[in-house]
Amino acid sequence: MATAPMLDPITADVLREAVGAAQTGDLQRARQLAENALLRGGDVVALNAFLGMLRARAGDAAGAIRHLKAAHGGRPGDVTIACNLIAALIESGDLAGALEVATSKLAFSDASLRVARYRGFVAQSLDRFADAAEAYDYVVARAPGDFESWNNLGNARSALGDFTGSVDALERAVALDPLASPTRLNLANALRAADRDEEAEQTLRAAAADFPDDARALNELYVLFKRQARQEEALPALEEAVRRDPKDPDLQVKLGIEYGLVNRIAEAERAFREAIALNPVISDAYLGLVIQYEHTNRENEFAPLIALAEANGVDPGTLGFLRAMENRRQGEFESALENLSHVPPATEPERTAHIRATVLDRLGRTDEAFAAFEETARLHQAHPTQPLRRGAEMRDEIRKEAELLTPDWIAGWRPAQAAADGFADPVFLVGFPRSGTTLLDTILMGHPGTTVLEEQPPLNLVDTAIGGFEKLAALDDAGIAKARAHYFEEVRKIEPYDGSTLLVDKSPLFLHKVPLIQRLFPNARFILALRHPCDVLLSCYMSNFRLNAAMANFLRLEDAAEFYDLTFRYWERSGQFFPVNVHTIVYEKLIENVEGQVRPLLEFLGLEWHEGALDHQRTAKSRGLITTASYSQVTEPIYKRAAGRWERYRTHLEPILPTLEPWVEKFGYSL
Repeated sequence: MATAPMLDPITADVLREAVGAAQTGDLQRARQLAENALLRGGDVVALNAFLGMLRARAGDAAGAIRHLKAAHGGRPGDVTIACNLIAALIESGDLAGALEVATSKLAFSDASLRVARYRGFVAQSLDRFADAAEAYDYVVARAPGDFESWNNLGNARSALGDFTGSVDALERAVALDPLASPTRLNLANALRAADRDEEAEQTLRAAAADFPDDARALNELYVLFKRQARQEEALPALEEAVRRDPKDPDLQVKLGIEYGLVNRIAEAERAFREAIALNPVISDAYLGLVIQYEHTNRENEFAPLIALAEANGVDPGTLGFLRAMENRRQGEFESALENLSHVPPATEPERTAHIRATVLDRLGRTDEAFAAFEETARLHQAHPTQPLRRGAEMRDEIRKEAELLTPDWIAGWRPAQAAADGFADPVFLVGFPRSGTTLLDTILMGHPGTTVLEEQPPLNLVDTAIGGFEKLAALDDAGIAKARAHYFEEVRKIEPYDGSTLLVDKSPLFLHKVPLIQRLFPNARFILALRHPCDVLLSCYMSNFRLNAAMANFLRLEDAAEFYDLTFRYWERSGQFFPVNVHTIVYEKLIENVEGQVRPLLEFLGLEWHEGALDHQRTAKSRGLITTASYSQVTEPIYKRAAGRWERYRTHLEPILPTLEPWVEKFGYSL
């Protein structure tokens, strides 16, 4: 830094008097003295620097900047003047101007490192991360104990994609000050960006333990688990975060969403309502509520929710979404499109695209509808849980199991006797998704002699407990008895089942579970729901499923067709080796003559005729939550508009027709 020149006597005397006035709190006199000295030809740099400081102390940023710029122009190498000017420019919001003062030349000639620190901060605020990293590198090389600069350097490197360098810098920062909670979070994020998820998790767990009143580490842990599709661990982490900070509306919204995913509907609604109470204009809470109301067929709640949103001044985009949901349920499709036009791209993009697609489909605007369904799928494909990869992994798993399913393998199974546990073997309602299984399970729910599980986990939990498909061969009588007991124990956690009714376990893709089912329940019966394969695949593509590994197969038509082919080849192969006792229900026949199809089904199940089973609308409305993509259709009268719908979309389905054609013919349909 250049040495400041000696002051002339007039300036020196005035500044002594002015400083004295300022020290006694008489800023006005101090300012008058300095301004008068300027008019009398005093030192421009010293007097403007002093006046700039006074103006800054008085909160006059514009005046401070005016004087400090004059002083800096006269002595650009003076670090103190430069730093005061930079601070005033930052205070005024002129970050670009601050960076023009905090040049690399000045920063790297300043032994105090003040300008370099300012340069790093301003450059980082302007997203000029290379300049920021260069400045912080300069600082930490000369002040290795500067915790804040190490932290900022780590963040700048992360923004540049240098995740290894970011982790190194942030680890230094944490070592210097382990009690700085934000730095621990920054380190965890850098580790995650560097694909070091295990270390990120350890860092977050330690931070959550070390800062027991801080919810942030648990929130980040929740985000990490969600990215890894570790749903069972994500929710407890979020619940603890909310317990620590119940007044955070964003955490309450996340909690509402997560409760909705696990069908804890009352708790989901309570969380969304709490978020609105905390922040009446929080859009995501209204969106979460309207989605919960739709899934529980509480469309009568739409209008009061919209009225509440309007009264609270919620943004027009959210209101447009809410109104479009109501329009669609009321059949007001043109109005729905109009309201959707007000929804911005960032508001529920996947769901907005899907609503637009379904509305266009109902209006018969086929090509536009398909383009909107494609947009929905494209948005889902970009989800950080990598649904396309997970779908491919599931297809590979089915393929491998089918290859293992051979006469020699089955011949090597340990002999087993039928279990005598007092429970009749269940009935399994299967069929490719969108084949009418939800309509069928709703009809069966209407019979007093049944207990129906709708896509619940007992069988999958048992499958996991015994070690999966390859462990079936080793099961003996004791193992089978234990697995059955586990199954019925899990059933009783969902329904008060005592064996006095016929248990119907509905899960469409138990088409892949025939070997397991036959091993545990040799007298099990199956209901197979069939529908035209082209309508099935189109409907799967058009549905807005929750993206588990199975439903991820419906984001591309070619994947869906491969999945369908693998599924039914597996089903057919299972039928070659096991005495599958199956009753088939054809969707197209069911919607033409419900009673004509239900009577033989009840006879197959050994159930007496019950007229109430035909009133599926009453049953659907009384059952509350419907967890499948058919939640809205099953509360309507049976309609026929979806049968044969694929023909409208034939040109879009042409690439997958060769894969489906053998099944079309086998199941008695036609192209």
